[in-house]
Amino acid sequence: MDNIGSIQSTILSPRQSVNTVEKESQGTSFSSVLTDALDQVSTYQRESQALTNQLVTGQVDDVHQVMIAAQKASLSLQLTVQVRNKIVESYQEIMRMQV
Repeated sequence: MDNIGSIQSTILSPRQSVNTVEKESQGTSFSSVLTDALDQVSTYQRESQALTNQLVTGQVDDVHQVMIAAQKASLSLQLTVQVRNKIVESYQEIMRMQV
């Protein structure tokens, strides 16, 4: 029943919901979110490289740990590339709009 109440309040006062979202989003900017995400991707890449080096030199015996780190790095990089592609597509679409 609580879910229905929240839906009804959104339907009855959509402007209030928009104001709430705007206030919450004022805390972090889009550029800071992107910067944090890129820093995280970089961290995953460095961790994967370090574990791979440790595996090659015999310092790490757990191959699973190395593979998991490599997959994390790979997936985060793929996600970053796809987000970048969507941003570029959106920008190009906006530039094609006639004013």
